[in-house]
This record gives sequence, C-alpha cells and structure tokens, in this order.
Amino acid sequence: MEHMTSLILLSLALGLDAFSVSLGMGMQAVRLKYVFLTGVAIGAFHIIMPGFGMLLGQWFSESASDWATLAGGAMLFGLGAYAVFASFAEKHSFSYRLSGIGFWLFALSVSIDSFPVGFSLGLSDADVIISVVSFGLFSMLLTWTGFIIGRHAGAMLGRYSELLGGSILCALGLNAIF
Repeated sequence: MEHMTSLILLSLALGLDAFSVSLGMGMQAVRLKYVFLTGVAIGAFHIIMPGFGMLLGQWFSESASDWATLAGGAMLFGLGAYAVFASFAEKHSFSYRLSGIGFWLFALSVSIDSFPVGFSLGLSDADVIISVVSFGLFSMLLTWTGFIIGRHAGAMLGRYSELLGGSILCALGLNAIF
C-alpha cells in the first residue's frame, strides 16, 4: 500500500508539471481537438520517457538528469517566447493551432523531465508497467484539466491571454533551466 501511495504521489507530481504548462497554453485559443490530442500525446510521452529511463537507468550517469531538465526547460522557454512574440503580431484569426512540429515539441518538452524519474525507478524494484501507465494516465488527465481551466481563464482575459500564456511558458522554462 505504501508503494502505491508513493507511486500515485510521484505520478501526480509529474502530471502537475503538464497541468501547469497546459494551463498557460489553454489561455490561447486552442481547438478542443488539439486539446484532446495533446493530452493523449503527453500521456504517451509520460509512458515512453520514464520507460526508457527505467531500461537505460543503469547505463547513464547523473549528468543525464541535468541534460533532460535543461533540454525540457529550453524547449518550454522557446515555445513561450514564440507565443509572446506572436501575441504582438497582427493576426487575422484568434485561433492558435497546436499542430505540426510545435505539437510534438510541446508534448516532448512537457514529458522529458519524466525520463530521469525512470532512472531512479529503474534502479529499484518498481513495477515498470504499473509505474508508466500511472504516469501516463495522470499526465493525460491533468493536461486536459489544465487546458480547460486555461481556456476559461483565457476567455476572461481576452486578447492578453496569449501574452500571459506565453509568459507562463517562458517562466516555467527558465525555472526548469535554472
């Protein structure tokens, strides 16, 4: 029972990262189709990344954890900076589409920090299947929740929501880097 409680808390912690980033992205006019697909992709990456970490945990050193955090932070900052600069550009539509390479970079940047978590679990007796499914499920559900809450907050903030959402992503990226 204690092991399950620890696993749920760890899954929640990893999912809250996805929640906070999705909250910022949700303030932009992201279509519900992309909200759904992004949640599924982030959930899948939260299965794949710690799964690789578990499999490769004994082969990598402690420095890989720092690299994964730095890379994820840089991607979040880059995505946030793009959103901030795009908020100043003249647009014909307020709809923001999370598609193409941006979709995959977003899902990867939110999920890459789960890779080092897999390292530590790979060195213990953690059940791989139960762990990664728990990470993926919590992350997917919390991503959807963040988008929905952000969407409502964005509707209240109007045209400044994209600037605020991009600023949140930049702050999260800088926090991960430093």
